[in-house]
Amino acid sequence: MRVSRRRRIHEVLDRLDDVTDSRSYRSEVLAGLRDALSFDWYAWVGTDPATTVGVDPLASVPDLRELPRVVRLRYQTPVNRWTDLDGVAALGDRREESLVWREALRDHGVADVASVVFRDPFGTWGFLELWSGRVYDEDDLALLADLAPRLAVVQRRQQALLFDDVTADPAAPLGAAVLLLDDHLEVVGQTSASDALLEVLLPRADGFAPVPACAYNVAAQLLAREVQVDDHEAMARVHLVDGVWLTLRASRLSPGSVIAVAIERSSPAERLDVFSRSHGLTPRERELVSHLAQGRDTREVAASMFVSPHTVQDHLKSIFTKTGTRSRRLLLTRALGRGAATSA
Repeated sequence: MRVSRRRRIHEVLDRLDDVTDSRSYRSEVLAGLRDALSFDWYAWVGTDPATTVGVDPLASVPDLRELPRVVRLRYQTPVNRWTDLDGVAALGDRREESLVWREALRDHGVADVASVVFRDPFGTWGFLELWSGRVYDEDDLALLADLAPRLAVVQRRQQALLFDDVTADPAAPLGAAVLLLDDHLEVVGQTSASDALLEVLLPRADGFAPVPACAYNVAAQLLAREVQVDDHEAMARVHLVDGVWLTLRASRLSPGSVIAVAIERSSPAERLDVFSRSHGLTPRERELVSHLAQGRDTREVAASMFVSPHTVQDHLKSIFTKTGTRSRRLLLTRALGRGAATSA
């Protein structure tokens, strides 16, 4: 790997250390990577850390109208799929094995795709795919492999910061919304409650229907499950606004029928899982927070965990440090949401 290229991109990352907004950060990193790797198009997708389903994609594609099709094909392509990828890989000689390349990317002159997954012991935080008219070499892949651990840490940290803002509930109603999609991920219907929620989740000024990309992703994951490409749940949790999290789930209304994507407020347990993962809590620390969420005091927590109250306090100090909180109330407010924390 050329040392000067590696040094330049790490200098870009050093400059971006204080950027907290994920999309701004990714845009700046991609600009640095384009200078180093010279690619044509890209898809950098933030994922639910447990299910690996995409929730926050940042992409440049040859034809935006083909986006649902590309998403569907990518989820059904096992070659270099981010769920099984060990670090970094390119298509290279395996292009013909790739469903998405054969049926979509080839038509746009894409010669190779470099894929990198951002994963750590706490979950999968995203993946990046760079589409190029040239074939990637070993130096290119070595550069991406060198960057992957650092970018995984940043994506996890940025996910954790989304729990800090719990000022108020959004003005828009948060009743359950349902989108109906066919197997080509075309929207064929939606409930009347969907409009207001989707406008908050994905405001649009271009006249298109506000369909969040995460809805395409959970539906595509359901299709991937059905063809046995991947068995992760067709579910993802996504941040809305003001510390509110939504859970999207895809299922069939009946065998062979349309796909229903249900969107509703995340449960306390669903929030707590993402909160704990994004803050890097250990299994014992996650267990402790779960006991606190059930309203147990120090003595009750100690009895449930078979440790001393002193050990509980030690764990709690570590949790406070990792989460940037100083009290149990603030910890639970961030982890569970304002209403759930108040009732806990």
